[in-house]
Amino acid sequence: MKIIGAYLFACLLSAACTFVLASLFHTQFVLHELVKIGTEITFGTRLEMTLSDLSGLLIGYGSVIFIALLSGFLIVDVIKWKLSAIPSWRYVVAGGLSMAMALSLMQPLLGVTLIAGARSDFGFVCQIIAGLCGGWIFILLKNKRRQPPPLQKNA
Repeated sequence: MKIIGAYLFACLLSAACTFVLASLFHTQFVLHELVKIGTEITFGTRLEMTLSDLSGLLIGYGSVIFIALLSGFLIVDVIKWKLSAIPSWRYVVAGGLSMAMALSLMQPLLGVTLIAGARSDFGFVCQIIAGLCGGWIFILLKNKRRQPPPLQKNA
């Protein structure tokens, strides 16, 4: 049970990091499009919109990201269980692919692309980059869990 809790905690932290990056990318892409049509965006407005999107997208998009990453990481673990010789960066790839799948499935399932910042190719790639970073965080947390405690010197 302890292992499952640690696994879910690592996934939750990686999803939180992915969500923060994905939300920041989303907000800045939307604001960039507004600037392109002549809207003046001050630093204060940028900051306000960024914080607003972080809180407003947390439940919906944050949940989607957590489920997508958890699914991707579990799939990698099942593959690893069957084929033991897979490199450790598999979680990074799983993070990016999970984000790509989640974003690609939103349109057909929900009938709308909820993440406006992912509507352009570059915006979509930036969301995938957020997933790659989440996979990297997952590797760090998973490897940290496996390391033995440091040896203590006797004084």
